[in-house]
Amino acid sequence: MLFVNNKVLYKTLYKLFSSRSSDTISNTSPVDEPVEVFRKDYKQPSNWVKDVKLHFDIYEGRTVVSADLKVSRNPSSSHGNKDLVLDGDASSVTLKSASVNGSPLTAGEDYTLSASSLIVHESATDGLDDFILSTVVEIVPEDNTQLSGFYKSGPMYCSQCEAEGFRRITYYPDRPDNMATFSSVKITADSSTYPVLLSNGNLVVSTPPDSTGRHSATWEDPFPKPSYLFAVVVGDLGSVKGKYTTSSGRDVHLEIFSEKENVNKLGYAMESLKNSMKWDEDKFGLEYDLDIYNIVAVNDFNMGAMENKGLNVFNTAYVLADQKTASDGDYERVEGVIGHEYFHNWTGNRVTCRDWFQLTLKEGLTVFRDQEFSGDMGSKDVTRIENVRGLRGRQFAEDAGPMSHPIRPESYIAMDNFYTATVYSKGAEVIRMYNTLLTPAGFRKGMDLYFDRHDGQAVTCDDFRAAMADANGVDLGQFERWYLQKGTPTVTYASEFDADKSVFKVTLKQSTPAAPENLPFHIPVSFGVIDSESGEELLSTRVLELKSEEEAFEFELSGVVGTPVPSLLRGFSAPVKLARESEESARLELLTLAAHDTDGFNRWEAGQKLYADAIFEQLGGEAEMEGVYEAFGQTLTSPKISDDSIRAYGLMLPTESGLAEDMDVIDPVGLREARAAVKRKLARKFKAGFTELYQTLTDEMKGKPFEVNSKAIGKRRLRNVCLDYICSNKEGDEEAVESAKLAHAHFYAANCMSDKVAAMGILANVHSCAEAEALRDEVLAKFYDDAEGDALVLNKWFTIQATASKPDVLDDVKRLTQHPEFTLKNPNRCRALLSAFTANSAAFHQEDGSGYSFIGEKIAALDALNPQIASRMSGSLISYKRYNEARAAKMKTELERISKIDGLSPDTFEVVSRALK
Repeated sequence: MLFVNNKVLYKTLYKLFSSRSSDTISNTSPVDEPVEVFRKDYKQPSNWVKDVKLHFDIYEGRTVVSADLKVSRNPSSSHGNKDLVLDGDASSVTLKSASVNGSPLTAGEDYTLSASSLIVHESATDGLDDFILSTVVEIVPEDNTQLSGFYKSGPMYCSQCEAEGFRRITYYPDRPDNMATFSSVKITADSSTYPVLLSNGNLVVSTPPDSTGRHSATWEDPFPKPSYLFAVVVGDLGSVKGKYTTSSGRDVHLEIFSEKENVNKLGYAMESLKNSMKWDEDKFGLEYDLDIYNIVAVNDFNMGAMENKGLNVFNTAYVLADQKTASDGDYERVEGVIGHEYFHNWTGNRVTCRDWFQLTLKEGLTVFRDQEFSGDMGSKDVTRIENVRGLRGRQFAEDAGPMSHPIRPESYIAMDNFYTATVYSKGAEVIRMYNTLLTPAGFRKGMDLYFDRHDGQAVTCDDFRAAMADANGVDLGQFERWYLQKGTPTVTYASEFDADKSVFKVTLKQSTPAAPENLPFHIPVSFGVIDSESGEELLSTRVLELKSEEEAFEFELSGVVGTPVPSLLRGFSAPVKLARESEESARLELLTLAAHDTDGFNRWEAGQKLYADAIFEQLGGEAEMEGVYEAFGQTLTSPKISDDSIRAYGLMLPTESGLAEDMDVIDPVGLREARAAVKRKLARKFKAGFTELYQTLTDEMKGKPFEVNSKAIGKRRLRNVCLDYICSNKEGDEEAVESAKLAHAHFYAANCMSDKVAAMGILANVHSCAEAEALRDEVLAKFYDDAEGDALVLNKWFTIQATASKPDVLDDVKRLTQHPEFTLKNPNRCRALLSAFTANSAAFHQEDGSGYSFIGEKIAALDALNPQIASRMSGSLISYKRYNEARAAKMKTELERISKIDGLSPDTFEVVSRALK
């Protein structure tokens, strides 16, 4: 069990919501206490809602929501009574009336209303097995700063119902296993202010304005869905339109909406959507099933995007892109997230989760699908490198901290806290392991059986695993431990070669240091062998299945010239850490793999390990650079590397967050200094090579039109890496000014956002040299002015300053919180400045604790506005036990202060309480 249900502690630390105003039709019961929910306690409800009819009547400052719910008794329910239990958040929803089959209900006698539910007593339904419950509620979306439920964002109203937002709209069984048709969703609003009225499914009726200027639209979604997939958007929006013809010849109307001034930035999203639809047909045989597919870009949004059936709602950061405002990374994210939400139509919508503990069933599977899509659209090796860098930087840290949990958690208080890197990214790695173990063809067979069995159902992770096993005739019983056990396993290896018998032996051992109680996992280890002398592959890739604590595997080799070197975990075939049992010949192995491995990921990985070893040596004294120089020089100049992005990533040093995961006690300041020292040595050693390559790429790109494809992105990425290394040579004012001038010139010559951001990021680090600082300030001011108020561009401006490597970053961040463009009410802006600062490890973790107290104050302010954002930001403080005593004490003190906030939200309460336990 991950969390102890301590009601005394709850009462001491926590107050939920005050009761609603006196205009409700009855007094609510006392405020509910937070409740820990357990997977083992799942039960079907006593009643199912089978069909829903809604009417949103929208006025400024007040929205009336009328609901007719077709209810049927559940004969499979194990509950002792047949009361109809509906979820509802009294802090958002005010009940005005309730009736059954047209007969009004009486408070206290026919129903009980509490802060979190409306319970219609069995007696109120006259013993009927089927009946219609009608309710009328009022909500105030303009006051909804939580951005959960129905809320106002700039000139539009929109909804976000996952995980538990629908209960902030009306009373309903707000759980994913209740799948109902929404046969009628009528929206009425002022036609001049809100001409666009959208909901899920297909448009049935559009009514012109009446004498008061109000118009309406009615939508129907024929596919049963849980309430978390409901959506409604109302506003004065522009759009781009398109058409996609499915493989069966059916035309689908595509439309992407945004604020009118952003319509010119929607073209790439439309292209990505069409590519996604074609890819899913080709790869998995999955065709879109409605006549309309709409997407809406929203500026105020807690998540990245939401897969509501037929009406996706997107954070603007993942749908708007053009040459002037979007970096190459932005374009890649738009393509990936568009794909992700579209792929949910089958893996999440047509087949959904029985309960929220199964979240990885839809998210892990869909992340894997979007990763495969991105790899097919660009470079598989580049996509894999990017994904693993992210996994190690975020999920490995999560596995090592107090919020560690299996990909299928066993309990939660606030479900929003479990939209985590573990559920998403590690969950995707678990899906990838099915694909590795069963082969892509076997995985496709499993997917086909999964949809054949469960289309239109709410199911579990066990159902998915059973489909994979049954379709391929294999036993995946032990594989379930990936769903049951937390922590990142470590696979330790040793190898030996018997030259007389030509037998190569590799021994693998597994353990989970952070969770030693874990039983052995079923780990697929993709494996090959490279000759150190000839560079030839002696053994092509095969998959070793490690199921015990220790297993040995033997292979006959031929044509051996030098030393056989094992290439393990090819393509990062499992989410584990790989360690050698002995450091003997370690450098030879890494140099061999970095130069000759046929697996693109492992070739990159070997270089990263060489660089990491040097950084840790530098942290303890002075790094031995000879082997690093050899591998780095090969990467810089080797004609074997044809992909510029692969070369660029091969030249980048490991990230600070990734390196920190290999430290028992994290020293963020020392780690940054050591990494910077190794980077300066490389920059100095290869200055001429970097300068030559930078100029060559500059000449090649000069006069060429801006393009978004893997080749063009690779050239820009490599050129900007060269610029970064060249500008690392800045010992003394003369070099500092020379480097600043080069970055300054790069900025002004840039024809795209990637190049501008690269130059500005370098200049933002400048300090202690007045002439260089003047160039820095000029570029920052120019970038801000050129943004012309564009929110996404300004987010970059905030982030670059918050993540700078200079001693007074916290002062800059404090100053920026007073900037007129900063607001705590916009999640993107909070992430751009505050969350970015917490990721600036050396600045955030200054030993005086000033960074902790600053963020603690912001968490307290955010918790009252948007608990989801506050709880995520609290995660920056919870791993205090991994730092030295001085830092740990100050982080813990800040957590204790947060825990004592009156009215602390359940979201933040859960994160802080787990950390302090």
